[in-house]
Amino acid sequence: MNILVKIIADKFKEVELKKTLIPVSQLKSSVLFDRKCISLAENLKTGSGIIAEHKRRSPSKSVINQSLNVQDVAKGYEDADVSGISVLTDGKYFGGSLDDLLYARASVDLPILRKDFMIDEYQILEAKAYGADVILLIAAVLTEEQLIHLANSAKSIGMDVLLEVHNEEELKKSLNVNADMIGVNNRNLKTFEVSIDNSKKLAKLIPDAFVKVSESGISNTEAIADLKNYGYEGFLIGENFMKTDDPGASAKEFIRTLKSIV
Repeated sequence: MNILVKIIADKFKEVELKKTLIPVSQLKSSVLFDRKCISLAENLKTGSGIIAEHKRRSPSKSVINQSLNVQDVAKGYEDADVSGISVLTDGKYFGGSLDDLLYARASVDLPILRKDFMIDEYQILEAKAYGADVILLIAAVLTEEQLIHLANSAKSIGMDVLLEVHNEEELKKSLNVNADMIGVNNRNLKTFEVSIDNSKKLAKLIPDAFVKVSESGISNTEAIADLKNYGYEGFLIGENFMKTDDPGASAKEFIRTLKSIV
C-alpha cells in the first residue's frame, strides 16, 4: 500500500497546484465541457465488453510502451471493436497526461474513461473539459462520504462512474454510491499478485444494479468466457495490448477470438 499512499499524497499537491493555474470557470468554458457523454455502462452491455487501455508505464512494471502515439492507439482500439477506452492521465507514475485524453477524444467516437487517482471534484470537471465520458473512483483511497460526493458530482454533469474495489470491505462501503459500474481489481495491493479469482469471489456480493467489470490480469479469452458466467460484462485490459508493437491489432485479434468462443 506504500506506493498508493505516496501517489495520493503527490496527487493532493498536484491538484492544489492546478487549481491555482486553471480556474474552474476556465474548465467549464471548454468546448468539450457541454458535450453529451457516451455511456460506457450501456456500451458494455451491448458490445464486446472490452475496455482497452492506453498506458505507457506503471510503478509495478516500469516502461510498458513509450513509442506509440495515443491517437494511433485509440483509433486501433476503435477499429478492433472495443466497448470503451481507458486513458491513463497520471504523469509522475504512469507517464500520461490530460493531453492524451484530448487526443484520444479527437480520434474516436467511443466512451473514454479518465484513469487517474480522483480525490477532488476539480479533477471531475477537468475530465469533462478534456473529453472524458467516465471517471474512475478507487475505494481503497476514498472514504464512503468521499465516494458518494465525487460520484454525485460526476453524475450531475452527465458522466458515468466506474467504482473500483479490491476486497469485500471496500465493496461494502461502495454499495450506497451512485455508480454505474463496479470494477473488481484482481491485483492484490499488498503483494501485487494478480488473480481473477478475486473477481469470482466478489461477484455474488455485487448487486445487479451495477454493471460488473473485472480489471487487471486478464490476458486470454478463456478468462473472459469464465468471468461471464459470474455476471461480468466489462473487462479492462491494459498491459496485454500495450506491451505489443500494435495494440489495436492485438485487441482486434483478441476480440475476434473472443467472439468465436462466447
